[in-house]
Amino acid sequence: SHVTIYRWIEKYTNLMQKYLEQIIPQVSDTWRADEIWIKINGNKKYLFAMMDDETRYLIAQEVADTKHTHDVRNLFVKSREVARKKPMTIITDGLHSYKEGYMREYWTQHYPRTQHIHFASIKGSHNNNKMERMNGEIRDREKVMRGLKKHNTPILTGYQIFHNYIRPHEGLEGKTPADACGIKIEGNNKWITLIQNASKA
Repeated sequence: SHVTIYRWIEKYTNLMQKYLEQIIPQVSDTWRADEIWIKINGNKKYLFAMMDDETRYLIAQEVADTKHTHDVRNLFVKSREVARKKPMTIITDGLHSYKEGYMREYWTQHYPRTQHIHFASIKGSHNNNKMERMNGEIRDREKVMRGLKKHNTPILTGYQIFHNYIRPHEGLEGKTPADACGIKIEGNNKWITLIQNASKA
């Protein structure tokens, strides 16, 4: 039944996530943050995400109840913990929450200092098209499932793993973001490889 399949997704996603949290992706020094509205249990919520500009590795994500008043500091902290560093440049739209998160978590009085480009749009020299393409992927998945059921759904975590380790990207010449970060997943079925590696860890 669909309930059994969902439980499999939950079980194996949690297993893979714990394993992959031990691996440090070799991301670049330029990151992008953006948000997209999604429907959870029939209610409008927002998915905030941080992605590496060069490798398109989805570093971190979190679900928020609101857009303009959400505190994104946790996303910034989590991203730094995953990458084991902070970026030299972070690109966002003009949402005030990003500026506040940057000032509290990434800005310092001494150099080198992280630069915040906070007026990214679809057009222009500082566009956020890479994030918009990833948002489109998430939107397509959400439509297929007719919305998500809960905040901590394994579907979003599972999609993050799919985006990073399974799906080849044209913009990366057919590589996955994990490949671009120096993380090699062997085998014809990378899902099985990840599950097997995670079960042995």
